[in-house]
Amino acid sequence: MNELKFPAGSSPRNILKDDTMLDPLGPIAIISAQIEDHLAERINRQLHLRREAFAEINPQITDFTGYLREDYRIDVDLSRFKSGEGKAVVLDTVRGHDLYILTDVLYHGKTYDRYSRPVTMSPDEHYKDLTRLVVACRDSALRINVIMPYLYQGRRFRRDRRESLDCGEMLQHLFGLGIDNFITFDAPDSRVANAVPYDNFESFPTSFQFIRTILQDCPDLVVDPSKMMIVAPNEVNINRSIFYASTMQLQLGIFHTKRSYDFIEGEKQERKTLAYLGDSVEGKDILMIGDLLDNGDGVIECASYLKAKGAKRVYCFTSFAQFTDGTSHMHQAWESGIIERIFSSDLSYLPPSVVSAPWYTPVPMADDVAQLINALNHDASLSQLMAPAEKVKSLVRRHKELSRRAESTVDKRQLSFYDI
Repeated sequence: MNELKFPAGSSPRNILKDDTMLDPLGPIAIISAQIEDHLAERINRQLHLRREAFAEINPQITDFTGYLREDYRIDVDLSRFKSGEGKAVVLDTVRGHDLYILTDVLYHGKTYDRYSRPVTMSPDEHYKDLTRLVVACRDSALRINVIMPYLYQGRRFRRDRRESLDCGEMLQHLFGLGIDNFITFDAPDSRVANAVPYDNFESFPTSFQFIRTILQDCPDLVVDPSKMMIVAPNEVNINRSIFYASTMQLQLGIFHTKRSYDFIEGEKQERKTLAYLGDSVEGKDILMIGDLLDNGDGVIECASYLKAKGAKRVYCFTSFAQFTDGTSHMHQAWESGIIERIFSSDLSYLPPSVVSAPWYTPVPMADDVAQLINALNHDASLSQLMAPAEKVKSLVRRHKELSRRAESTVDKRQLSFYDI
């Protein structure tokens, strides 16, 4: 087994300080067949680490059956027939367990043979496998919790015309099947919870993890209104960008779509143009805040405008990246100096070509998922996970203090050099 290590700056005591440790509801069981193996391994390892640390402080906790185990994962069979039909078989017992099903509906890294041709798994197929797992476990599991990092059909949360509202229907279906909790991250619009107003739906923000990662990886960033700005690449991400700007105490810029209408040969035609609203970006580092990066063209268009206006470096935060059309455009933008780096959570699958790209940095979330599972199992308060504003402010203050100390050290070294 790999050696267990605490995240940087953590210890057995402070890694647990956010948890209100009531008695565990029951032994934990994790079904992780629908996420990447390395992510499942890290979540399991961090959960074991967290519980091992708490057991050192409170040895009596190990009296609860199954509290401290090397592996909380259980085996399932989600194989498919050559016709494309699927099945779900739970190979280990879940009776009396607090069950957590982790589902990445964007996971297209695995293939199966359909009519003798390899095909990738679609979000619809992952969702259907999830429902199969719920049905297979609902009669024996003590509780069923679904953790779906990218919200299935999350972009379809409101009706513009006669169309399906798949996200709301999905939530109603899952709770109707008997799940107890549904957890997602950075839902495009958390108002989708109105589809299940009396059920436990939570969307957790990833802002703290993103800011922590960029400040660690780019220590030369100066978090100051004269040196940095927050920019929303579209109207959808304004609220998310406002949170970053307010907690980091930075100015906010907004891209919005201007619409005009022309009548050509008696037909009304809409014309869209991108417009920027905000202070000057000249000489400033820019953090663009998005929820989903599809093919990257919209981000590149905004970044090109900002660079033309004198922006220094453009970083992009996106909760989930897909790159449905490949990475060639993004790589060209990076080589041209338009995009400095893309940050996205590691909760959804990305092909090796993206993970190894010089312009991509994953935001690690395994420890946060493990903390979430542990807290839910103890019915602990989730307020600090749901509202990370104070944690972000503390992180920014610490970064500024470290930057001031570094500048002071450099000044002293320069003074000594010139004195000599």
